[in-house]
Amino acid sequence: MARIARMYHERGIKQSEIADELHVSQPRVSRLLKRAAEEGIVRTVVTLPAGTFTSLEEEIESRYGLNECVVVDAGDDEATIENALAAAAATYLETTLTGGDVIGLSSWSATWLAAIERLQPFRTQVASAVVQLFGGIGNPTVQVKATRMIDLLARATGATPEFFPSPAVLGTAAAAAELRNDPSVVRVLSFLPEVTVGLVGIGSLEPSPLLRQSGNISSEADREELRAAGAVGDVCLRYFDADGVHVNSDFDRRLVGADAEQLRAIPRRLAAAGGQRKHAAIRAALRGGWVNVLITDATTARVLLDEPSSGA
Repeated sequence: MARIARMYHERGIKQSEIADELHVSQPRVSRLLKRAAEEGIVRTVVTLPAGTFTSLEEEIESRYGLNECVVVDAGDDEATIENALAAAAATYLETTLTGGDVIGLSSWSATWLAAIERLQPFRTQVASAVVQLFGGIGNPTVQVKATRMIDLLARATGATPEFFPSPAVLGTAAAAAELRNDPSVVRVLSFLPEVTVGLVGIGSLEPSPLLRQSGNISSEADREELRAAGAVGDVCLRYFDADGVHVNSDFDRRLVGADAEQLRAIPRRLAAAGGQRKHAAIRAALRGGWVNVLITDATTARVLLDEPSSGA
């Protein structure tokens, strides 16, 4: 048994050649190799390359019930973290989009914009449609980025782009309700039950620079109301508290786009988010089931495994 194990594992001799040399059957060689592993003569050691965090990923998956977690090596600088997350997100899409998907996209995410700009075109069609998840009309100088994001992803995946023909935030709940009944908006909303992969951002209570520039943001009065209700973060502008519970507010009623139930009904909900500013929001999003696949940085991953401190 030991001789066969050394011939196979150390010298790289094929099982058929071992059988011929030792005058035994190949099935016997196979059985003895299996037995050598069972008895500890052969031990398998997996040596991880630098910059991989398999144990950390598995702990987060177990703690929060995620389908998958990807942890990347990045420093504490926000720009460096965003670049690392974007690169990892692009690679993740290239390896996991295999065909037949309808992709929902949060179009005001700087990380997803950077990821999609890195994405190489697929050789075959891997998605039938790319659907904007909530209102995409905003400041014209910034709106072009959201439009470009949808268009680039559609081109790379061979999909049809479905743009959201309205602002994300209306002045009143009545105006938002009326716009939701507009035929062009109803048409885009009708795609939501078909979405199989959602690419979303996780935001903190303070809007990101890209969202702030777009004009699709909460006012200071809105943020005070949300803060008083315990909101710590959002996915597609649907805010939630520290336990991930959706916060019902006047701001929420003024939104046009996928609602909380529709977002959480998407089978694969993927977020690429990290950095100290978002720690509390990411933890809450995981607790509330807003995402089930997370790409994050190593520092954030370790924070997620620690008990939250006051205000974390």
